[in-house]
Amino acid sequence: MGTASRLVALVPSIVALLAWPGSGAEPANTMQPLVEADWIAQSARFAPASARSAQPGPALSKAEGAAVPHAAAVTTQQDASGGVDGVKNGRWGFHTASGETDPWWQVDLGEVVKLDRVVVFNRTDRNTAARTRNIRLLVADKPSPDAKDLQVVYQHDGTAFGGVKEGKPLVIALKDKGAAARVVRLDIVGRLSFALDEIEVYPADAPDKNIALKKPADQKSVGIYSYPGTLPEGQDTATVPAAPQAAASAAAFSIAHIRDEVERAKRLATRFAASQAGLAKLDERLAALEKVGNAPDAARRELYLEVRRAKRAIAFANPLLDFDKLLFIKRHDAAGVFHMCDQFYGCNARPGGGLFVLHDPFGGSPRLVNLLENATVGKGRLAGQKLEGGAFLSPELSFDGKTLLFAYSQATAFAKSGGKETYLWGPEISYHIFRCNSDGSGLVQLTDGSPDDFDPCFLPSGRVAFVSERRGGYLRCGRHCPVYTIFSMEADGSDIQPLSYHETHEWHPSVTNDGMLVYSRWDYVDRDTNIAHHIWLSYPDGRDPRAFHGNYPVRREGRPWMEMNIRAVPNSHKFVAVTGAHHGHAYGSLVLIDHRLPDDGAMSQLERLTPDCPFPESEGRPIARYMQYATPWPLSEDDYLAVYDADAKNRGIYWLDRFGNKELIYRDPAISCSDPIPLRPRPTPPLIPDPTTQTARTRVAQRPSSSPSPSGRGWGEGAVNARPATIAVMNVYDSDFAWPADTKVTALRIIQLLPKSTAPPNVPRIGVAQQTNARAVLGTVPVEADGSAFFEAPVGKPIYFQALDERGLAIQSMRSVTYVHPGERLTCQGCHERKSATNPVGGASLPRVALALRRAPSPITPDVEGSNPFNYPRLVQPALDRACVACHKEKKAIALDGAVAGQFTQSYNALAAKYGFYFHVTNGSFNGGVHGGSRSIAGQFGAKAAPLMKYLTEAHHGTKLSPEDFHRITLWLDCNSEFLGAYEDAPAQALGRPVRPALE
Repeated sequence: MGTASRLVALVPSIVALLAWPGSGAEPANTMQPLVEADWIAQSARFAPASARSAQPGPALSKAEGAAVPHAAAVTTQQDASGGVDGVKNGRWGFHTASGETDPWWQVDLGEVVKLDRVVVFNRTDRNTAARTRNIRLLVADKPSPDAKDLQVVYQHDGTAFGGVKEGKPLVIALKDKGAAARVVRLDIVGRLSFALDEIEVYPADAPDKNIALKKPADQKSVGIYSYPGTLPEGQDTATVPAAPQAAASAAAFSIAHIRDEVERAKRLATRFAASQAGLAKLDERLAALEKVGNAPDAARRELYLEVRRAKRAIAFANPLLDFDKLLFIKRHDAAGVFHMCDQFYGCNARPGGGLFVLHDPFGGSPRLVNLLENATVGKGRLAGQKLEGGAFLSPELSFDGKTLLFAYSQATAFAKSGGKETYLWGPEISYHIFRCNSDGSGLVQLTDGSPDDFDPCFLPSGRVAFVSERRGGYLRCGRHCPVYTIFSMEADGSDIQPLSYHETHEWHPSVTNDGMLVYSRWDYVDRDTNIAHHIWLSYPDGRDPRAFHGNYPVRREGRPWMEMNIRAVPNSHKFVAVTGAHHGHAYGSLVLIDHRLPDDGAMSQLERLTPDCPFPESEGRPIARYMQYATPWPLSEDDYLAVYDADAKNRGIYWLDRFGNKELIYRDPAISCSDPIPLRPRPTPPLIPDPTTQTARTRVAQRPSSSPSPSGRGWGEGAVNARPATIAVMNVYDSDFAWPADTKVTALRIIQLLPKSTAPPNVPRIGVAQQTNARAVLGTVPVEADGSAFFEAPVGKPIYFQALDERGLAIQSMRSVTYVHPGERLTCQGCHERKSATNPVGGASLPRVALALRRAPSPITPDVEGSNPFNYPRLVQPALDRACVACHKEKKAIALDGAVAGQFTQSYNALAAKYGFYFHVTNGSFNGGVHGGSRSIAGQFGAKAAPLMKYLTEAHHGTKLSPEDFHRITLWLDCNSEFLGAYEDAPAQALGRPVRPALE
């Protein structure tokens, strides 16, 4: 029987295996068929390193001979090969994902050559030729992960060009430009379905020879129209033929793969100081087969499986696998809208699964226990009931290994929705947090109600951090998506307090080795919705949230779009994470994060642990195809537990290492596993004192027992909690960007971002910018001559700062938020200071007391009428009425009166889009020029960069604005040129009535 036939024959026996029962021992060989099936599948996917093309892209990790993507899918390399296969038929040789952002295709010539010309044959069927009219040609002299190494040598003029059938391909002459390259790339800036027929490259020393023919190629992504090679003429669909899959299956048990596994086993044995005695005999048998040259299939199969058994025994001799119980859950992937937010709503929970412990996971007689099989809830709404028929999420183990937390939903919405889009909330629908002992006893319910509560995390103090929708508010860019942020509570579920006041979603809090809190945050204040969902660190009480990595990418496709399930690596300062998709779930490829390295806005702080799986969405599409790895648990920088499935459907629990090895520990063919955690004590991180007064225990601890308060009013709870919070900046000039020459910062403007209180996007539309935040100007505080500032700050409000010059114009602005808690003393070194520097610039590290700290904290000085609550008719229209309206009416210029016109006013409609300054907040706005990007540029922001500024001087028909009117207009320009200041009662705001936001 051939390999492909055996693979097919093995499937029924695998599927027929039932999941292990709730308790009791199973025969030692129960998992063996699943393990062997996994080995066989790995063999079918194997490709030696020499067979994989070298291509520019983020650097590979230390993995050796990592498997290529599964043969049943079309890889980017397979699809891209159609652009250099010599087949020209006027259709598509390659096709990126539909609507791809900044799509590209490239070929690796293997060596640097001087170029004569590049000939591009366009796809011309179905009137698609005009798509590529803005094509560019880029070159590089080596494969590189850094886009900066690619040089643009040609930009097309915007005219459509033809292909082979028209006889009018695009010919890019390069001989006179002296262009030389190894990598030749074609791309288009913007959103496009990029497809071409064929690309030919001719060298200067042989101008009649196409040296790109059959060379390794790659492209940005694959989509529904992707095909391995050129799509055959007469075929209208891109269904992948059976041949590639069959060919891959036939390649199983190759001599090359057996040799690779033997060498891997030797290296593992060396790493774990394990015996290599058995490997020597296997090596001898392999050498004999290598001499035969055409060894029988049965002999190769037998030897391959024996090598894998030996390697597995060595792998499980890993001293880090010294635990005898493995905690995990079983759960189905979420239903409903395929999105990073929706996956954690209880209304999308699929019933099924449970909380399990695998005993003796690496031994000869593993045994599975359903921890809650006989448990009933002892406290809460579900008291006396079993947790059956629902869905489980996010287990957590206490540091002493004695207590478990997890989220559970009764998942009753699924029966109503049938797995389709639905938005329902209620106690029987939403996720709630439960606690039990590590043996399943003592089950109690800690949270309840309509909000979803999940992702619990034990803190060293004994409190529990978790994620909840309790703050209120909605996602700005779509659907009916309540926002969830980080809260904390006592271990019994009491005293729930917010740790975060961020205005949109957060995920997966965990504790670092030094006692800090690490989590994922979606940060899209005044910028692209898809580019910043990465690691944040704060103190365990939520103080001082900081982004050390990934928040300001240079290119959207240059790094993962999400990093989730972030956990600190033991005995290391690094973190492991899974790279999820914005339009997907928390599954993808695994990376190691070193946030102490300088962040280049791309991959400098990342190491790929699983290069066999591209980053979903930013690299790999369709997204669901690359949801392979998830919930990593680090054992060291080299070793991890995680769940995985090459087909991204039925994930099992694996041990894997940094070098490309992986071994299946457990799989249930009926349902995926998630969140493997060694069930044993682990070191408790240091306890960081909590100086804030937000929790009941800190208010009691910080209330003196006998002495009166300085005010003489006594130390009541209200007095303690009312202690003001302050923010200090040591030196605003200490920055990781260049300030304009002769910059003098005189003040900081404090602006509050308002959480969205309505569900649909752009309802109401806040201003000309897409999906932007409502905001309020709280006022200004002084900056001293040495660049320092010290001021009182409002508690519980998401705020950001702008550095102002002598005229009150913003020089620089944050595009993120911070916040303070009751009693917090927040200190910043500078304005985006160099986080990795040991000697900050500007003398900030000298032993001196900043001028601002030699006095009491400044109160915030409120700004002009119309700035809080923000309202364009109240803020700007009075200035226009005094200085502009009459003249414009006399000269019949653009109308600047305040009459309501649509959802805004006449003057706003005339000024905002054409003359204002604003950032759009949409998928792809990153590439929107002045309205996009990820960071604002000092001196080129707000009023200083707005086209309207040149009309505010006497040069414009003698215009003379009073200082107050000039300030009103420039303040508006510095605030994203918004119209509304609240999400409620937009008609009243358009009429100039002050409307306070419902959610602050």
